[in-house]
Amino acid sequence: MDQRHTVTGRFWHRLENGKLQCDLCPRFCQLNPGQRGLCFVRGREDDEIKLYSYGLSSGFCIDPIEKKPLNHFLPGTPVLSFGTAGCNLACRFCQNWDISRSRETARLSDSASPEALARTAQRYDCRSIAFTYNDPVIFHEYAVDVAQACRELGIKSVAVSAGYVTPEPRREFYAHMDAANIDLKAFTESFYKKICGGSLAPVLDTLAYIHHDTDVWLEITTLLIPGENDSDAEIRQLSRWVAEQLGPEVPLHFTAFHPDWKMLDHPSTPLSTLRRARQIALEEGLAFVYTGNLPDREGNTTYCIACHEPLIQRAGYTLTAWNLDQRGCCRHCGHPLAGYLEPQPGHWGARRLPVRIGD
Repeated sequence: MDQRHTVTGRFWHRLENGKLQCDLCPRFCQLNPGQRGLCFVRGREDDEIKLYSYGLSSGFCIDPIEKKPLNHFLPGTPVLSFGTAGCNLACRFCQNWDISRSRETARLSDSASPEALARTAQRYDCRSIAFTYNDPVIFHEYAVDVAQACRELGIKSVAVSAGYVTPEPRREFYAHMDAANIDLKAFTESFYKKICGGSLAPVLDTLAYIHHDTDVWLEITTLLIPGENDSDAEIRQLSRWVAEQLGPEVPLHFTAFHPDWKMLDHPSTPLSTLRRARQIALEEGLAFVYTGNLPDREGNTTYCIACHEPLIQRAGYTLTAWNLDQRGCCRHCGHPLAGYLEPQPGHWGARRLPVRIGD
């Protein structure tokens, strides 16, 4: 084990039977000496729970912030993105499965200290850094240290997560975040249990916590899988919950599935399904509903909730029109747009730029 990338975890306790229980996520893995949790990057060593991927990554890349997806947080700006390995869910449809299901941390060939990451983001004029590709919940200690280093340089931190985390680490984690996109994978316990190896309730708790108890800007993504979570009834229930429990101005993204990993027998999601879901969510009172992974001009556009004029138009990840004044208000009627906006949009476009830390 490479001790340079091994640190003691902060959330665990000893059980009466001698096992150590990891308290980071609702799996509550109970470990004997030498065992690892389902996430694989946390395990028992020296009578402690350790994180084995501190400072490691499968690669660093500058993306458009819209790719996270975040449409109301620093639109048009570049974000330095990275992930590690492993995950605390086991989604059969995972589209980053080579990273999230990896059982070999040696494949993480890139490394960076929190301070080096923050300096790199600053050097490339990134307004934010994103913990993505796999779930930052499982590399909690590293993500928090990176976020602290970035905050000292005025760089924002973005969590792209499934929200499968327990209350105590959640409080610490989101105290350091500025924005989050939470993957609400479905709206039934059976889907979470059968297809993800988890449960829905903790994710709903996380969504409510972020929105009501923090200043973190929140957006939600649901990947629609044909025959699994794309019925009118489920989409309506999910949209109604978001509108009633979080509010109508929380953006919701419906994105398209493509066959991958252990769900190669399902067809790709057609655009008609995304448009149907968007219409249902609008009917349930949500103001900002987007479609993703497929071209859809209307579903990629941000509209004013007061006068319904287009405010931000996009072609994929590229901004094509900006109808907001410097206060972030509609140029047509003056109504403010919910979000974290700067006086002018960024112009990063759809570029993807791999970087090496320290270049």
